[in-house]
Amino acid sequence: MVHDRPAHPASDVPRTARRRLLAGLGAAAALGGGWVGAGAAPAPSAPGGFAFALIGDVPYGTREVPQVDALIRALNADAELAFVLHVGDIKSGAERCDDGLLRERLRQMQQVRAPLVYTPGDNEWTDCHRPLNGGYVPTERLALLRRLFFAEPGRSLGRQPMAVRSQALEDPAHAAFVENVMFERQRVLFATLHVVGSRNDLLPWVGVDYRDNVSGTNAQRGTEFETRQAANLAWLDRLFGEAQRRGAAAVVVAMHANLRIEMQAGIPKRQGFDAVVERLRTRAAAFGRPVLLLHGDYHGFHMDQPWNREGAAEPRLPNVTRVQSYGSPHVHWVKVRVAPGAQQVFDVVPRRVKGNP
Repeated sequence: MVHDRPAHPASDVPRTARRRLLAGLGAAAALGGGWVGAGAAPAPSAPGGFAFALIGDVPYGTREVPQVDALIRALNADAELAFVLHVGDIKSGAERCDDGLLRERLRQMQQVRAPLVYTPGDNEWTDCHRPLNGGYVPTERLALLRRLFFAEPGRSLGRQPMAVRSQALEDPAHAAFVENVMFERQRVLFATLHVVGSRNDLLPWVGVDYRDNVSGTNAQRGTEFETRQAANLAWLDRLFGEAQRRGAAAVVVAMHANLRIEMQAGIPKRQGFDAVVERLRTRAAAFGRPVLLLHGDYHGFHMDQPWNREGAAEPRLPNVTRVQSYGSPHVHWVKVRVAPGAQQVFDVVPRRVKGNP
């Protein structure tokens, strides 16, 4: 994808520095009422709780395929994991978007033992207009993704798939959106939103239409963005509406894109995310209980509270914690332990895969 660097770049850090980072994050989490912590060492899940894994932005090229195999073996060896969340970019922006490659990535993902919930990234469809990627019309690649990776709407991937709620099955106005799913575990509501990098598909499709954004927005791209935007906002409203009505202990929202929350609304690098950012902040503030925002996009473990900064123009919002997954060339994962009845609901632990760079 084309990277627009965030105000606080995520980066992989050496072990000693990571311990200091995690210690600081634990202190920051205390500002939010102790709902989220960062653990520097493995610890068992709280009684009655559960754990899940966060991965994304891998593999980037054939060189990383064996590293992802090692990652999958590490995930499969962890008996605590109830499911795995993959936040998109299953190929690099330099690889072709051919059918065979997408099928091979699906075959690899299906080796995960636990249920695997996947939300697409930009590299596997939005950016496929580039000549280097095959010069595909992105909406045609998106249609293929939906047929391959969401062949059974309402059911996850993985060797032991689980039932999920699909927007396509529950919302006739957005019946195409098989990829937006929701599920509940121990009073914690999870949802995926199809929000991607490349400015959420506001970057022109110049590979298939050189006039895009010169003589006007490509009609297919404009329709795609508006339709997906409406679906995402509707699904976000449904998620928080149900969380409020059911007295959920917490909410988890997963997507591919780094929303550039720190950037000013309306500027080109943030424009494609503005509506989702505003709706997420509004609904999270009204919910008042822990909200965990999970994403990939910038290829390094990072954790913060984006709306809990001193000196910000908006009122502080300490109940929202953001976690970014590892990504190429760092083929590792993040373990999140969940204790719905505890003061600290989420415990976030970065995990290295032995032998991977």
